[in-house]
Amino acid sequence: MKNIDRRQWLKTAGLSSSFTFIGGLSTMAMDVPQIDQSPYNPIAKLNSNENPYGPSKAVRKKMTESFDNACRYPSLVFKPLLEQIAEKEGVSTKHIVVTGGSTEGLKATGLTYCNGGGEIIAADPTFQSMMTYAENFGAYVHRVPVDAKMGHDLEEMGKRINSKTRLIFICNPNNPTGTLLDKNKLRDFCISASEKTMVFSDEAYYDFITDPDYPSMIELVKENRNVIVSKTFSKVYGMAGLRIGYLVARPDIATRLQKNIMAMTNVLAIEAAKEALVDNEFYKFSITKNVEAKNAIYKTLNDLGLEYIQSHTNFVFFKTGRHINELMPQMEKENVLIGRPFPPFYKWARISTGTLDDMKLFDKALKKVLT
Repeated sequence: MKNIDRRQWLKTAGLSSSFTFIGGLSTMAMDVPQIDQSPYNPIAKLNSNENPYGPSKAVRKKMTESFDNACRYPSLVFKPLLEQIAEKEGVSTKHIVVTGGSTEGLKATGLTYCNGGGEIIAADPTFQSMMTYAENFGAYVHRVPVDAKMGHDLEEMGKRINSKTRLIFICNPNNPTGTLLDKNKLRDFCISASEKTMVFSDEAYYDFITDPDYPSMIELVKENRNVIVSKTFSKVYGMAGLRIGYLVARPDIATRLQKNIMAMTNVLAIEAAKEALVDNEFYKFSITKNVEAKNAIYKTLNDLGLEYIQSHTNFVFFKTGRHINELMPQMEKENVLIGRPFPPFYKWARISTGTLDDMKLFDKALKKVLT
């Protein structure tokens, strides 16, 4: 099996156009592959944006078969994965840096460009791993508040660029708000900003975007621009616990980043990633189940009359009306774990998609706690 052509599949499946709206909710007209669902769990873990259905059966089988090589260093099986990723992204293997989850890639980039000082520009709130790590090494972070629609304020971020700026961090779709930048504005911003400094595009949730023509900023890497893109196997592939991701950058940049990769990954994760890239049925299954779960979340929030952001990810950011530090323990008492605080939005909560059983627990718990 070849790596899935995501754009072609989205167009064929009609994910961006095959929604029927009933009472403000969307249901997708698409057959779901016959894949075992996760077993029922009395606790709905909806706080870390994980895929509860993975790894797939094929990936688990491949990992089991790989235990004989677990006594060997990863170099034994590393090259084929590099080649697979390079083929998928349309670049050379010299463009790829494999990491222990995309978080290691973010931290290595922060260390590479901000060790001893320098400034980073990022939205607020957004995923913080790069920034908090770089601050330990002397970086200063310009945190630019999101706009009225909870999206990146690219205009204001552009105004913050100065001679000390070493990195601009863009998480798109954004975590925790779930918003997606206009593709033309994103491309124009990245082109302009990359002429002044390095641009980092965190695309952990890229697979959940339903617009088949939405570009990855890897397109700008191919144009030899100062752009770094991170990808992960933690989300759509359901491999968060295996810790494997990768960076895509111009070869000279990739070489520099590679020097600050510390943990890298392991034999089992590498073999799992190789299999995940060709397990097209599970990929489609994950996307489909994620849409179903989001619709269930939207229904709960609509029932309660709560404001929320239309999400392009595997989580939903919604307004609770009460402090998150109060809501979290209340929901935990009902066996539902929800996202952490994201200042300054203390009266908002992030809820990850889960199994349909998880969504039922969430519905029951939130209605009990808030009414």
